[in-house]
Amino acid sequence: MTTPSALLRQYPPFDRFEPEALAFLDANLKPARFGAGAVLISPEQGEPQSLYIVAKGKVQASEAGGSGTLTDAVLSLSIGDSFPIGALSGRRASAHIYTALSSLDVYLLPVDAFHQLMATSPAFARHCSGYLATLVSESRKQLQAYFSQRASEQHSLNTPLIELIKRSPISVNSNTTIQRGVEIMGEHKAGSVIVVNGDGAPIGLMTQSDVVRRVVLGRVPLDQPITEVMSHHPAMLPENSLAYDAMFAMASRGIRHLMLVDDAGRLSGVISERDLFALQRVGLGQVRRAIESAENVAALKAALRDVQQSAFNMLAQGVGAEQLTQFISTLNDAATERVLELNLRHHSLDDIEWTWLAFGSEGREEQTLSTDQDNGIVFLPPAGSDLEACRDRLLAFAQDVNKDLDSCGFPLCKGNIMAGNPEWCLSLDEWKARFSLWIRSPQPEALLNSTIFFDFRSLHGRPELADRMHEHLFEQSTANSAFQRMLAQNALSVAPPLGLIRDFVTETDESGKAFIDLKKSGARLFVDAARVMALAHGTDVASTVKRLRRTAKMKGGVGEEVEALIDAFNFIQLLRLRHQHLETGQGRPGDNRILVGSLNQLDRRILKEAFRQAKALQQRLKLNYQL
Repeated sequence: MTTPSALLRQYPPFDRFEPEALAFLDANLKPARFGAGAVLISPEQGEPQSLYIVAKGKVQASEAGGSGTLTDAVLSLSIGDSFPIGALSGRRASAHIYTALSSLDVYLLPVDAFHQLMATSPAFARHCSGYLATLVSESRKQLQAYFSQRASEQHSLNTPLIELIKRSPISVNSNTTIQRGVEIMGEHKAGSVIVVNGDGAPIGLMTQSDVVRRVVLGRVPLDQPITEVMSHHPAMLPENSLAYDAMFAMASRGIRHLMLVDDAGRLSGVISERDLFALQRVGLGQVRRAIESAENVAALKAALRDVQQSAFNMLAQGVGAEQLTQFISTLNDAATERVLELNLRHHSLDDIEWTWLAFGSEGREEQTLSTDQDNGIVFLPPAGSDLEACRDRLLAFAQDVNKDLDSCGFPLCKGNIMAGNPEWCLSLDEWKARFSLWIRSPQPEALLNSTIFFDFRSLHGRPELADRMHEHLFEQSTANSAFQRMLAQNALSVAPPLGLIRDFVTETDESGKAFIDLKKSGARLFVDAARVMALAHGTDVASTVKRLRRTAKMKGGVGEEVEALIDAFNFIQLLRLRHQHLETGQGRPGDNRILVGSLNQLDRRILKEAFRQAKALQQRLKLNYQL
């Protein structure tokens, strides 16, 4: 007689089960058969009494309250798949309806045996903790499909040309000399310059090939008007024309540039053949090169517009939240470094050892699309110099940098946590003293400061100064259990927004719609707990995911549950990115308030699981510090 384990061991996760676990299955599994259309599990049935393992046939998991058709399907399960793991693990009713799509054979594992197997089989426990990863993967597939469709629409030949304009057109008037026209092309690193009349309407175009062919080879003096060598009657299209119109015009006329004009006939932009081929498909390398070569704030601001488009493309490719936030942080770092470099041209600081510090989400490399400034400076004054005189020089520099970053799209910090504030432009000894004070006297303000300033890294300058700050911080924090306990208590001040009756505890916006702040009530729960664990063990990494992984096996760490916690955190981050992209795409400033009513059934289900993981993480802190 064939045993259940003989069939199941062909399929994951049973192919990784220990011999004892397979023997346990043989002793406790019970076969059952259902006809096509049979409802196996539903929310109305309450807490499930068995784990179902498919032995033959297919099962559909669909949204509760849906029509029950395939269009409502969330998951399709076949041989070797098991369900409902989340409901059994949490000892709660299932969030979905499971229906047999055909004649179905299953094995049933009673609920008590399920929990016994969870406790005795590491392979089964890992599988159940990875259940959330399976759901997150399904959500990412849906998200990828959605953004891929939008990307396809955006990159189609139906794109309005006005959306493809990357920068303001470079134009001159008809009295400009040839020499000045060439100089302007060089200053802007442009391949052409447009000639406009007094009304701003384009009347000609001078390209690099015109300069070679008509000026150099034609021996035309450089002091002559540009109208002598420009190409007359440039090709034009209304700015509301489509990419298809431009493609057709270029192909039919054998040209590479088109002028765009507004309703009054004034020049509004230029479209090149390259723009049509690219259609905003920008990558990390291209954006970074544009940032690093920007010669002023205006050029830098133009380059940064592509960051959101690049993030959009990555969403369409199914890239995960951890990689996306690192990608955004990397480009924001590059922009900050470029602003620092541009301002160092006007401030002489060579005699001072200093470094520019990033705090908060930038310090953790977890920036989303909506972020403000959190920065500071640490410095060592030259021997024999006046400390305040050094600080004044650094402050003048930092205030210019803060202003330029604001112009580039990084708003000034409402709490004034910026390097241009004397409070956060400190010598190394002052930073050490500040850290020691906060740790020795963990008052509410000190605890609030620790959630910002203890997540830091060097962005520019002398990184060894930041290293020495870290060394001092860990020397103080790892030896002070009272501070750790207070920090853990502070991390528990916000509970996951899980409801007893409804799915979530929500807030209400100005229009009366229910929302959850995914930063305050979601990501922060993981960030704060991971910080406590990192400071307790002197773990010199700032990102939440790295902190959880690095401390997982240490005393008081999260152990085998670490991957489920990371999946939960990354899902919340992904929801934030998706929401912020859609908000900014509709002309509204991105925020972290996601409307509960906008979530589909799968995302609601995963968000509930993510909040349960946050609750388990907080419970770990309570046990560690006896709170």
